[in-house]
Amino acid sequence: MSKYQALLTRLGDVVSLREAMAVLGYDQQTQMPAGAAEGRARQLSTLARMEHEIFTDDATKHLIDDAENEVDDVYESDAVSLLRVVKQDYEEATKFPASFVEEWAKETTLAHETWVHARANKDFKAFESTLERIMVLAHKSAEFLGYKEHPYDALLGRFERGMTTAEVDRIFEGHRPRLVDLISRISQKPQVDDSPLHHHFEQDKQREFAMNVVQRFGFDTHRGVQAVSVHPFCTSFGVNDVRITTRFEDNFLNPALFGMMHEAGHAMYEQGVAQHLDGTMLSGGTSLGVHESQSRMWENVVGRSKGFWSWALPMLKETFPQLADVSLDAFYKAINKVERSFIRVEADEATYNLHIILRFGIERDLLGGKVAVKDLPKVWNERFEASFGITPPHDGLGVLQDVHWSSGLVGYFPTYALGNLLSVQYYNTAVAQHPSLPDEIANGEFGTLLGWLHDNIHAHGRKFTTAELTKRVTGGEIESDSYIAYLENKLGEVYGL
Repeated sequence: MSKYQALLTRLGDVVSLREAMAVLGYDQQTQMPAGAAEGRARQLSTLARMEHEIFTDDATKHLIDDAENEVDDVYESDAVSLLRVVKQDYEEATKFPASFVEEWAKETTLAHETWVHARANKDFKAFESTLERIMVLAHKSAEFLGYKEHPYDALLGRFERGMTTAEVDRIFEGHRPRLVDLISRISQKPQVDDSPLHHHFEQDKQREFAMNVVQRFGFDTHRGVQAVSVHPFCTSFGVNDVRITTRFEDNFLNPALFGMMHEAGHAMYEQGVAQHLDGTMLSGGTSLGVHESQSRMWENVVGRSKGFWSWALPMLKETFPQLADVSLDAFYKAINKVERSFIRVEADEATYNLHIILRFGIERDLLGGKVAVKDLPKVWNERFEASFGITPPHDGLGVLQDVHWSSGLVGYFPTYALGNLLSVQYYNTAVAQHPSLPDEIANGEFGTLLGWLHDNIHAHGRKFTTAELTKRVTGGEIESDSYIAYLENKLGEVYGL
């Protein structure tokens, strides 16, 4: 056996352990009884320690070094790409003691259950001490990783490799004023009527319709399934086993319908990774920002387009006859209503990035020592009021609404906004190469778009960084002008700007 093959075998064990942990995490959020949290924390912390010890062992380093002498120096080849990515992962992983990895897994597993109950009871105090422990671990993680300017750089880099806090700040501040101006102009227009979205909708029928849509998009139910969770998510146990979850509301169509489109976008990315990369460390998405570009593209650029609903609305009316008298124009306006609201996952496209900018600033200040955990509800409400002009009536609609901190995902939030920007850049490039795409979408045909995404983004897995992939796909860098132009064009039609 060659050294490269020996390395693949060893790394295969690491990947299998990670997939096993993902299975346990999925089960925890979908059907595990709450009383099993202690046992699940023990299981996950043990597996996390084992995975870390195998990956960071000196034997792995020796195999990496030896394998480098066996492969041709072709940057885009599977072997060279795998070694490049694995070396970066190895360097990062070896900075953490196994005891810390075990502690992190245990603490975040237990924290999820605490967060679920605190959110349901709108009680931040019930989550405060847990979050304090997680933030202590987040600080330690940043110190282990090291950083040049800000501790947030270290954690951000785990989700968006190579990106810095200063760069995120520049991108956000570069388009935030234009978002604020657009929202202000919209607020001066008559409000859109979104009552068509607030009838009573049977959950079984919501699920059936949404599943039909995402299967038409290309979500492969032979290799993927859908379940229910408090906070929607997508997880993967390999290219051929991808899970999505949804939450439902009886009297609001958006969470289930657009939430399922969103998670299916993630899932189709995972399912689109080249089969020969399955079980290797090249499987999975390039970064969280690129992953979000896929979910937001299917949810918003496609799913909230007038062309899509010219095809889908007649079927929706068959499912829900209470919508029989709703016109295409009225429904299109309803799903694109711009409104200052509390919940990020239900936010419209114009206000969404403001939610992310708010969270980014709070996370950065938490890590920088400018904000204490105990003061989070007050800080959240003050900053939310400053950004949106409204104040959350309770913590369930405010600081407790997102699952991320309970999972230790500090540094994750900026990727959502980056994904919005990239979704439009990638889609515009696809349309430039396939001008018939809008007409195909209006006819319920999505194969050309999904095929283009598979070929240009999905199939590569983790071979390229976000910057490299974006350069390959669009010829340029991540930018916000395209996104603002997209919003102004769409919302200009909706609101007559």
